[in-house]
Amino acid sequence: MRVAVAGGTGLVGRLVVGKLAASGHEPVVLSRSRGVDLVRGTGLGGALSGVDVVVDVSNVTTLSRRRAVAFFDSAGRNLLDAAAGAGVRHHVALSIVGVDRVGHGYYAGKLRQEEVVAEGRVPWTVLRATQFHEFVGQTLQQMPGRIAVVPRMTTQPVAAREVAGHLVELALAPPRGMAPELAGPRVEQLVDLVHRLLAARRERRLVVPLRLPGAVGASMRGDGQLPREDGPRGSETFDEWLARTGGRQG
Repeated sequence: MRVAVAGGTGLVGRLVVGKLAASGHEPVVLSRSRGVDLVRGTGLGGALSGVDVVVDVSNVTTLSRRRAVAFFDSAGRNLLDAAAGAGVRHHVALSIVGVDRVGHGYYAGKLRQEEVVAEGRVPWTVLRATQFHEFVGQTLQQMPGRIAVVPRMTTQPVAAREVAGHLVELALAPPRGMAPELAGPRVEQLVDLVHRLLAARRERRLVVPLRLPGAVGASMRGDGQLPREDGPRGSETFDEWLARTGGRQG
């Protein structure tokens, strides 16, 4: 099967591409480095020729609601229009648990992506997953220096490689609309995870917990980013991920 992966050079995208190839399928990477621009829509027609399924794990790094919504709206529409024109029969998109409950700017973009997928002409599946174990390191990367200001947040993190495996399973199955939410095996506090990651890396930094105000902060501290119902659960805990990777990204 020929499967296109939008965002195939990113953290999850690389894992999806690897799992597809290992399973005997033909992955097609959609990225600017391969001549495809999702926002402008350039290069999509040729890249999607003969493709059976599209897996969209594209991303934009921003906290701005306006930028996030604009990116996912444009990228989603261009990708789905090109997929419909190429005869693609299944579109799989990765989203985040809590996008409809936490009023975060980036989450507004992911929610718009879900709407675009549901409105498109290609049969679809959307998988909402909780934050990855790798998200902890990404949080620290945004705050270089000796002091790390970390928001108080309740999460149920899952390994990116398990998310990638689940996406591949969904891609090879019939479209199902909203798939059951995927989460990790344990509920954790982000501040605790940061301390454990720093210890594993033997890095000395001052961690300052930040209580975000308003409804967004309350949702993040509460259950706004936890799965609401039973569904698939990853098996690798954060500490097991640390032992396997040393806290390295990817």
